[in-house]
Amino acid sequence: MASDLKGKAVLITGASTGIGAAAARAFARLGCRIVIHYNANKDAAQAVASECRQLGGEATLSGGDVTRGADVARIVAETVSAYGCIDVLINNAGGMIGRTRIEDYTEDYLHAVLALNVTQVALFMHHAIPLMRARKRGNVINVTSIAARHGGGGGAIIYAGAKGFISTATRGWAKEVVGDGIRVNALSPGVITTPFHERYSTQEQLNAMQATIPMNRLGTADECAGTLVYLASDEMSGYVTGQIIEVNGGQYMP
Repeated sequence: MASDLKGKAVLITGASTGIGAAAARAFARLGCRIVIHYNANKDAAQAVASECRQLGGEATLSGGDVTRGADVARIVAETVSAYGCIDVLINNAGGMIGRTRIEDYTEDYLHAVLALNVTQVALFMHHAIPLMRARKRGNVINVTSIAARHGGGGGAIIYAGAKGFISTATRGWAKEVVGDGIRVNALSPGVITTPFHERYSTQEQLNAMQATIPMNRLGTADECAGTLVYLASDEMSGYVTGQIIEVNGGQYMP
C-alpha cells in the first residue's frame, strides 16, 4: 500500500524532532524525496536526514524561521530547486510559545502565537498551492491539535484558537483547490510524547491528561506518522479531502 508515494517530493516543516521527524522517517521508508525543514536545531535535522537516507529515501535540509515570510518563500523555492516540485506539503511546524493566563496577554505574545501557528501556514499555502495547481495534483496535510476541539486550557487558549483556525481553514482550502486535483486534510494529534510537552507540560499535567484518555496512555510521534502517510497517498485516501483525522487514543470522539 502507498506504493504511489515512491519518488514523491515531500516538504515537512518542523521536521527536526517529534511528529515531523517521525513523518520524515515514515516517508523515507516509502522511497520519498524529503525536505526536512528546521529552525534552530540543525544538528537534529541532520541526524533525521541521515536516518532517512539509511531507510531508502532522499533527504535535503532547509533551515529558516517560518514566522518570517521571506524564509517561507525561500523554503518552498529550495524544495523546488532540490526536487523540481512539491507533491506533498506537511505543515507541521508550530508551538505554544508559553502557557499564559488571560491577565498576562500582551500584543507581542498574541502576535507571536498567531504568526507561528496561523500566518506561516497560510503563507506556505500561498507559495505551494500555485505550484500544485500548475501540475493539477498535490496533497497538503496540516497539523492541528485536539486543543482545537476542546478549547485548550492551562494557559493554552490562544494556541487552541490558532489550531481551531487551521482546522476550519483546512476545510475551506480543500474546497477551493479540489477542482485542481489537490487534496487538503489535517492530522489532529492528542497528547503525544514529543519535545512540545517537554517544554510546556509538567508531569502532573501529563498525568491528568492521561487519566482522560480511554487507552490510558500517551501517544507517540510514530503513531501519528501512519496517518500522514495515509493522507498523502492518493492510492489509500484518494476520496478523502477536507477531513480532520483525530489521533488521540479515544480522548476525543467527534
